[in-house]
Amino acid sequence: MDWEIVIGLETHVQLSTESKIFSDSSTRFGAAPNTQANVMDMALPGSLPVMNRGAVERAIVFGLAVGAHIAPRSQFERKNYFYPDLPKNYQISQLEVPIVQGGSLRFFVGEEEKTLNLTRAHLEEDAGKSLHENFTGPHGESSTGIDLNRAGTPLLEIVTEPDLRSAAEAVAYARALHALVVWLGVCDGNMQEGSFRVDANVSVRPRGQKEFGTRCEIKNVNSFRFLERAILYEARRQIELIEDGGTVVQETRLYDSDRDETRSMRSKEDAHDYRYFPDPDLPPLVVEPEWIERVRASMPELPSQKRQRFQDELGLTAYDAAQLTMDRATADYFEQVAAALPQDQAKLGANWILGELAAALNRDEREISDSPISPERLAELIRRIIDGTISNKMARDVFAAMWEGEHEGNPDAIIEARGLKQISDTGAISAMIDEVLAANPAIVEEYRAGRQKAFNSLVGQVMKAAKGKANPQQVNQLLKEKLG
Repeated sequence: MDWEIVIGLETHVQLSTESKIFSDSSTRFGAAPNTQANVMDMALPGSLPVMNRGAVERAIVFGLAVGAHIAPRSQFERKNYFYPDLPKNYQISQLEVPIVQGGSLRFFVGEEEKTLNLTRAHLEEDAGKSLHENFTGPHGESSTGIDLNRAGTPLLEIVTEPDLRSAAEAVAYARALHALVVWLGVCDGNMQEGSFRVDANVSVRPRGQKEFGTRCEIKNVNSFRFLERAILYEARRQIELIEDGGTVVQETRLYDSDRDETRSMRSKEDAHDYRYFPDPDLPPLVVEPEWIERVRASMPELPSQKRQRFQDELGLTAYDAAQLTMDRATADYFEQVAAALPQDQAKLGANWILGELAAALNRDEREISDSPISPERLAELIRRIIDGTISNKMARDVFAAMWEGEHEGNPDAIIEARGLKQISDTGAISAMIDEVLAANPAIVEEYRAGRQKAFNSLVGQVMKAAKGKANPQQVNQLLKEKLG
């Protein structure tokens, strides 16, 4: 049977505030256990939550960036469940009226552009953390420790419509969302520290069927690679189960990266199982239009706006513009390179950043902000290609020398020291062609007999005579004229 995968993602984005969502405890990562938890975080009697204005503003920023509706009046509910690291036995969240409603995000799967509709994004607090390792009781028994430093950390949970149809689409969307929240400054995006965690709701159905299958939720995936593998495994598990006559049970599952499999964690609850009710300690959250406009005025140029500008003003393709705006550092680097080049050569600058520079950064595991070649120096190198001083092939050798810091990364100094300046003198090239034609009459006759490979052979002979320094375009043009 031909099966279709149906995927919806819920992403927990840790907001970049210095204090927690309902208390003034620090959100700094890495502190000793339970040193950043006050009376509110520990749910001591009489403690009351106070809303963090910075968390609300970050939610508004995200909502505006995805074209969502910002609710003028939203509310908080208590989501009731028991867990060892949830001191209150309920989580403060939003259900009925979230602050961000709707919106969409565009992203690329390969070179194909997609748009995914968002259902909502709501504010909530994080739970604490259970530590199951390195805790030993007085008699050698294993123990579990509870660290409440994370309890109360502000989260924005972003929920998509179930419109993704492959693991590749899910990963591409997750990468685009990650890039956006980091670009906006609402999240640091550190997946190793849990700042960006994805829950994947996965189901399968026969292709063409309208009804959804039974979904399973894969919790807290903090790696794009693991997200793809988890979805592929879970879809395969469900298909094999159904084809063997079994039934998929709605449940929450965890992905085990060591075994590359998902395993059951608990039965999947529905909203009514949590007994949501309005939190009596928090009044409705009111967002005035003036507040929204102040936030809008403070926002940076969005990736989508920058992409469109790169296409309209600099002639880039949609795909290249999207690649260059995956993060602000790359976009800023490209803009500095483009500003130092003729406007009609911005595409060449994009090619070098997405090609040679990206390859070198990946090889050495460096960020573009840590590149040993500055935007100004890369632009100097590209200008030497444009003015015919060096060929593209020579430029790659110069780039490698610049990367290693030769002559302090100065391309002109490297070109001069290595004697790489391209021969563009028509008379000199013409003389070399005459010598090659005189020395290779048989190849000349082959070309005149209609064999195109003979022409390429003659070009190679000329370039060899010039030690690779002759301008290739001039060689081709003059050689054709002489043979004609």
